Amino acid sequence: MRILVIEDDSGLRRSLVGTLKDAGFAVDEAADGEEGLYKASEDLYDAIVLDVMMPRMNGWQVLQELRHEHNTPVLMLTAMDTVPDRIKGLNNGADDYLTKPFDSDELIARIRAIIRRSHGSSSSIIQVQDLQLDTAKRTLSNAKGEIELTAREYSLFEYMTLNRGQVVSRTLLYERLFDETDNSLSNLLDVHISNLRKKLGTDIIKTRRGHGYYIE
Repeated sequence: MRILVIEDDSGLRRSLVGTLKDAGFAVDEAADGEEGLYKASEDLYDAIVLDVMMPRMNGWQVLQELRHEHNTPVLMLTAMDTVPDRIKGLNNGADDYLTKPFDSDELIARIRAIIRRSHGSSSSIIQVQDLQLDTAKRTLSNAKGEIELTAREYSLFEYMTLNRGQVVSRTLLYERLFDETDNSLSNLLDVHISNLRKKLGTDIIKTRRGHGYYIE
């Protein structure tokens, strides 16, 4: 999953990026509202963490402009903690609202929740054939127990599971797995898909030649 952090405080932004990367997300960042809106408009993200009080363009303006074209889940992260502020954020298209200071575990849980809801899933447990995916614990298991996956294998399988029934192109998978600082080559997708098939069975992830991959 790929996240965009829009936050003008450089120290907090670095901390957020580090926390989210440690949690298994690919993360891009923007230091002000204009840069954030430009990146968010590329529609490469599974969720956006958006500050409110920023130079050049504040979070309310970014959210308003973004909602003209995109439905990317947005979590507003701000020190503005009054009830009217929270109502304003939610009424203007935010999917969730978290006030500073915040707990990192709660932030991650809320981000995962808005991503699940954007894919029509309210539960953190998703069943795929004989496999059980727990998006809260980031684990995959079957009747024999937990299946050991690398962080990127998990992210790949999670994204395809949330989009099961749909063919997902190689380009889209690459965009969702790698952030703007990652120099990995897209042919690594073949390696990750091959490794997942070895661990999960060859009939879980199917190939639609010339189009991409899918889980039924």
